[in-house]
Amino acid sequence: MEKLNVYAAKLVPKNENFAQGHRACQGCAEALALRQIGKALGKNVITASATGCMEVISSPFPFTSWNTPWIHVAFENAAAVASGAESGLKALMRKRRIPERKIFVLALAGDGGTSDIGVQALSGALERGHDFLYICTDNEAYMNTGIQRSSATPFGAATTTSPAGKVVPGQVTWKKNMAAIAAAHDIPYVATACPSYPFDLMEKVKKGARARGPAYTYIHVLAVCPTGWRSAPDLSIRLGRLAVETGIFPLYEVVDGDYRITVDVPKLRPVEEYFRLQERRWVGENNGSEGNRWDSETVRE
Repeated sequence: MEKLNVYAAKLVPKNENFAQGHRACQGCAEALALRQIGKALGKNVITASATGCMEVISSPFPFTSWNTPWIHVAFENAAAVASGAESGLKALMRKRRIPERKIFVLALAGDGGTSDIGVQALSGALERGHDFLYICTDNEAYMNTGIQRSSATPFGAATTTSPAGKVVPGQVTWKKNMAAIAAAHDIPYVATACPSYPFDLMEKVKKGARARGPAYTYIHVLAVCPTGWRSAPDLSIRLGRLAVETGIFPLYEVVDGDYRITVDVPKLRPVEEYFRLQERRWVGENNGSEGNRWDSETVRE
């Protein structure tokens, strides 16, 4: 086999299907994830995008950052609209109204639009077996409407509706495991990803879009939000890596029911390294409250 002296990064498409000029906050890892998703899927894709940060920052009338067909849908029905788009494409091809070819249908929503108000539509679509790829960009709260807690907000995190203080230490429930819920539907492909690991994320998007049979697949993407996490904008990539390296957010895939870790961390780093860089989690050192410092022993318990 011929060996080529070329860096892997140069093999990533230069075309930007999610263009610059949007209004995301500085350091937004969610916008970075959309760039990587767009590069992995290419041009033949129709996106149903739920209300949320990525919808607001990418489509201020009369402008758009989307270089592929894109539909803004209600908060709770990205999966339902993607189901309709997929069914419509099949009908048009069957009637020979359009050429028969592979057109990817992407449903895109945040953690609120997925694990809370969108879980019914998502579960129904997965049960029916629609040929589309569902991606949840999880910044762990309703960031677009003022940093309110969602069921994906981790235990102990401070939000505007789960404020941390001397009486209540922030979010009092554990993060909902949406990837496990999706996998319980016995679908061909489920994965977790993070834009801090771009090649892992893009490879999973490609796998999910091309899964065997109807590609009703689910990918859960952790997206650091400097505004909601109260972290420095230049630390978003580092925080994403620390989430994986501390075991807070492991990267894995489930192919036909078989689980496999895709980024192996032989020795986990202390969770304090992850907490220190975000004020929403390291409560005791940042707001003066006594007895609210979450350390590794607290989290393990």
